[in-house]
Amino acid sequence: MTKIDLTKFEKRMIIRKIEEKDFDGIMEMQKVCFPGMVPWTLEQLESHLEHFPEGQICAEYDGKIIGSCSSLIINFDEYDDKHTWDDITDEGYITNHNPEGYNLYGIEVMVHPEYRRMKVGQRLYDARKELARELNLKSIIIGGRIPNYHKYAEEMSPRQYVKEVSMHKIYDPVLSFQLMNGFTLMRINPNYLEDDHASYKYATLMEWNNIDYRAKTKRHFQTSFPVRICAIQYAMKQIESFEEFAKQVEYYTDVAADFDSDFAVFPEIFTTQLMSFLHEKSPSQAIRKLTEYTEQYIELFANLAVKYNINIIGGSHFVNEDEKIYNIAYLFRRDGTIEKQYKIHITPNEKKWWGVSAGDEVKVFDTDCGRIAIQICYDIEFPELARIATDRGANIIFSPFCTEDRQGYLRVRLCAQARAIENQIYTVIAGTVGNLPQVENMDIQYAQSGIFTPSDFEFARDGVAAECSPNLETVVVADVDLEILRRQRKGGTVRQLRDRRRDLYEIRYKK
Repeated sequence: MTKIDLTKFEKRMIIRKIEEKDFDGIMEMQKVCFPGMVPWTLEQLESHLEHFPEGQICAEYDGKIIGSCSSLIINFDEYDDKHTWDDITDEGYITNHNPEGYNLYGIEVMVHPEYRRMKVGQRLYDARKELARELNLKSIIIGGRIPNYHKYAEEMSPRQYVKEVSMHKIYDPVLSFQLMNGFTLMRINPNYLEDDHASYKYATLMEWNNIDYRAKTKRHFQTSFPVRICAIQYAMKQIESFEEFAKQVEYYTDVAADFDSDFAVFPEIFTTQLMSFLHEKSPSQAIRKLTEYTEQYIELFANLAVKYNINIIGGSHFVNEDEKIYNIAYLFRRDGTIEKQYKIHITPNEKKWWGVSAGDEVKVFDTDCGRIAIQICYDIEFPELARIATDRGANIIFSPFCTEDRQGYLRVRLCAQARAIENQIYTVIAGTVGNLPQVENMDIQYAQSGIFTPSDFEFARDGVAAECSPNLETVVVADVDLEILRRQRKGGTVRQLRDRRRDLYEIRYKK
């Protein structure tokens, strides 16, 4: 089997500024998203780019525009409490955009119906929030529709409806989404949008406050850079098909996404669970049968990363390339792109039973949460690799692992904690539990997955951000802060990176 071309599985999700070439697609999409309502005109869209191009954002998936949002900057105090959409947008042309204003006002968000439940709206909202932070704006304000209100208009007032939605007794596709995104209700405006018959022309005025806002300056100061990580302690057990495996994987991806995680981390070679239905006794032949599922594995995780808007460390998987078996960990970014890291140090067990070959490159990957590295199980036990990755910009090292006893687990754990301290980085280990009595050389598993920090005052007391209970099928979730990491590297109690004696020693990477 030759090397797999990963690009054929990539369907990129890109959040970017709207360009003139997108206008036709946006106008057609608006007709589908808001039937019965007047769509943008070409003149209005041209005016948006003329006055505030940074505030016009779209979602592009596999080359197609599937969502967009528009906004302008205002001083909200200058507008009447009972303002309408026409008032706040200058009838959709945003010629009232004020670059010196304090509030970002969102005037529309839409997602094509065929691509809903893929976190597209979430990505657009996140892009707006990031824009507000970059421009040091006080808040984001939106006049939100309540499109399900027409179903309840005869039995309750708009105020009662909004209260019921806020208490999660009624679901409204717009208001429920805004509440989940940290927006708070300011008031309800009547006659907001003339052609919004589903909302009976009412709108909820909502606000999201930028906690990083600095009142006396337009400069932006970054106070924190939190990254949420979900490490999955995956149970190995008998299954009957790849579809059953896929359901379990999607379940855990969904769990991680429900926690708003930036990364979901699966264990090393957990795809060997597939061998429980392959009925091949010879370990070397079973591994080669397992590699036949490589494309299905890649397609599964690539789709889940985009669907759930989460970066996934897809554990690791045995891959047949040019008649050699490699242990490869894949990074599936939430924008649809894919990377891979070969395991560099192969254990005696892997060589003996499966004939695994070693990789020969230490990689560091860019993500929307900074630079990361992946070091599979045994690799974290070699300090040179972590130092090389740190010197190349990694802030987090992910180590999927698979160990059969407590001694093996402790080697991984203690080395991961050591790497976190000596390199002033975060490390994450995710392992397998349970057993596969039907599979040779995968009899029993031992793990206690965890997320580790350097050891200093601003981090977790014991250098453990979070850890699972041992040998239980579960997950652990924790936030790590890259800004604290940056500050500690410069001014912590100890500064291992800065205080190295480069006049005495060095690590030289030969690649």
